[in-house]
Amino acid sequence: MLRVACSGEGFARARVFTRDTLSGWSLDRHADDAVLVITELVSNAVRHAVPSAAAGAPEVRLGLALAPDHLTLTVSDPGDNAPVFAPSGISALQEHGRGLCIVDALAEEWGWTPRPPAGKTVWVKLSTRPLT
Repeated sequence: MLRVACSGEGFARARVFTRDTLSGWSLDRHADDAVLVITELVSNAVRHAVPSAAAGAPEVRLGLALAPDHLTLTVSDPGDNAPVFAPSGISALQEHGRGLCIVDALAEEWGWTPRPPAGKTVWVKLSTRPLT
């Protein structure tokens, strides 16, 4: 698990951590997709959950877990609000709002779970099976 600072440096650290971890697991071929997904999830957490968090030092935490046929990426944040996925309302010219559409396109499956007493974890499963 990696604690991510809500800054450009934090985003860069999340990407490097993801790429390095996948390299250590000999999953370099999945690194680009995983890094893109992590970037979108961390960006969403910082943009939507951290500003609405209760007083204190809000945290965004990144997790990676390897199973026999998939990689699970998690981003936990202090916000209780559900992720908003609205693929039909997105214009190609919009600057924001496509993050979960990208995640959905790359993921085997994804979702979120509450994290009592406050916060949530958004999780994404990426297939690690060889392409056929």
